[in-house]
Amino acid sequence: MEYNDQIKNRAKRIEGQLRGILKMMEDNKDCKEVITQLSAARTAIDRTIGVIVSSNLVECVQKAEQQGESMEELVKEAVNLLVKSR
Repeated sequence: MEYNDQIKNRAKRIEGQLRGILKMMEDNKDCKEVITQLSAARTAIDRTIGVIVSSNLVECVQKAEQQGESMEELVKEAVNLLVKSR
């Protein structure tokens, strides 16, 4: 799978969020603020996982369709990847 700039930018934003969280911890910020930012980072990671899995699934389904293969296994694998990520 080729990762486009949109997906890479998502990962870079998450990286920035994590650096910000570390800075907050070093500055002894209130735990509520830290938890809020950690939760936001987790949500961003979850959404990025979803984008990657769905993009990959589309590619795989198109390829399988061209080759006359069953798509059922591909869909099951994609669902398993999403479940594992939680």
